[in-house]
Amino acid sequence: MTPSDTYNATGTGPGSVDPAVRAELVRLRESIDNIDAAVVHMLAERFKCTQQVGHLKAAHRLPPADPGREADQIARLRTLAENAKLDPAFAEKLLNFIIAEVIRHHEQIADAR
Repeated sequence: MTPSDTYNATGTGPGSVDPAVRAELVRLRESIDNIDAAVVHMLAERFKCTQQVGHLKAAHRLPPADPGREADQIARLRTLAENAKLDPAFAEKLLNFIIAEVIRHHEQIADAR
């Protein structure tokens, strides 16, 4: 029995929901799944670019981190988030997580040289 089966068996799950509501949930969840896939693909593309930056930095003995650039990017992303009606603090946390991963990659690239 899956968690969904248990949920249905209680009489409070999707089995007891109006079919129109269930259909709308499915439609919205399919959109969410598509957006999640797009986010993953966009992050993959972003990391391909940052890997190239890491190789360029390593080749020219530049530091893996660029605090000025990072601060500019955070400010820019916060503004974009505000304009998109997204919590800027959340957007900043997300970018900080991504930046930390990029720096880690850049350090690995530099160490491999």
